[in-house]
Amino acid sequence: MSDLAIGFMGLGAVLITLMLRFPVAVSLGGVSLVCISFIVGPTSAINILSIVPYEFTAHWSLSSIPMFLLMGYIAFHAGMTEGLFKLAQLWLSGVRGGLAHASIVGAALFSAVTGSSLACAAAMGRVAVPEMMRYKYDVSLATGVVAAAGTMGSLIPPSVLFLIYGDLAEVPISKLFIAGLLPGILTAAMYMAVVVYKGSRNPELVPPTRVAPMRERLGAIKESWPMVVLVLGVFGGMFAGIMTATEAGALGAFLSLVIALVRRSLTFDSFKNAVKDTLTSTTSIFAVAIGAALLTRMLALTGVPEYLADLAEFAHDQPYLLVIGVSVIYLILGCFLDPIGILLLTLPILLPMFEAANIDLIWMGVILVKYVEIGLITPPVGLNVFVIKGVMGKEVELTQVFKGVTWFILADIITVSLLIAFPQISLYLTRFVA
Repeated sequence: MSDLAIGFMGLGAVLITLMLRFPVAVSLGGVSLVCISFIVGPTSAINILSIVPYEFTAHWSLSSIPMFLLMGYIAFHAGMTEGLFKLAQLWLSGVRGGLAHASIVGAALFSAVTGSSLACAAAMGRVAVPEMMRYKYDVSLATGVVAAAGTMGSLIPPSVLFLIYGDLAEVPISKLFIAGLLPGILTAAMYMAVVVYKGSRNPELVPPTRVAPMRERLGAIKESWPMVVLVLGVFGGMFAGIMTATEAGALGAFLSLVIALVRRSLTFDSFKNAVKDTLTSTTSIFAVAIGAALLTRMLALTGVPEYLADLAEFAHDQPYLLVIGVSVIYLILGCFLDPIGILLLTLPILLPMFEAANIDLIWMGVILVKYVEIGLITPPVGLNVFVIKGVMGKEVELTQVFKGVTWFILADIITVSLLIAFPQISLYLTRFVA
């Protein structure tokens, strides 16, 4: 059997084990190790297993992942993020559907602190959904808007997915972060447009709420200053070229700790929980990443990437054909796999094809992360939907949440179509970053 055949059989085995609900890390790493044993022998495979995990995780750039996670978890457990929804709620109180709009804006602001879609959905679900239900909002709309808004954590910096993509694609993290900013704003605007459309057709879905006086609005700004300091301190320095993404992550973790201590909102238990959540998330991400690194090594030994890159020559003059093909793959995988698993499974195969077709890797990174966002709310495994269900418990049915996200999925399809048709939406701001 040829090495190329072993490579393709290995990919098939990975997909089968994933469909059988094997852990992603075990599926990627285990199948890759077996295939490598067939190619170079068991002894060499064990040697590769002893080298690859260290080579991958020892990259300086990857240290930004636990730092950004720690920044977000400290802010979350210290209660620093709760004011974001309140700020948006008070300033949008005079608008019909103001609570739904506030959920979207609050999620966008929260995403600028945490970088995690699941954490964003969980946090906003605890705060925003009960508030909307208290004002008799439609249950499907209330839960759907928060589940969808939570996905912006994947796109608005600091995005963990951009950190992983940037390391694998070897493109500047700062450019990826700034490239996700306008698409993130566009996503929020499209979600708000859905709320306006639904509310105009059926006002009973979004009952009016009291208009907050100016004193309350100004007070909310005063309470939200920690988040402003944190975001400006971290991303201002990074986009100005003063700091790398790793240094920005470390500064963010430090600033979030200092701010929480100054506000006296950080207890020992909350700090312990923040560290615990950071370690758990980092371990999970790195376990899957090591499995993907083994998959990359297996594919390199079999020659699969070069073979696929040669096939991608057809797209040299028509890269949009390749983009459309990748779109279909990601929309299908998004129904079954978690976001990190999708990226780490597909990038070793797709990156050589993108390079062969001369596709801008920054632009493509935004497109892929946007597809991963859509996967977070598509059935049957929309992770954000299950997060909202878990937060609300028996108060809502899973079918109600899935029904609520339907219009937002349509909005996402329009958004990603615009991003593909007009690459400058993603790339315009990157010209101002070194």
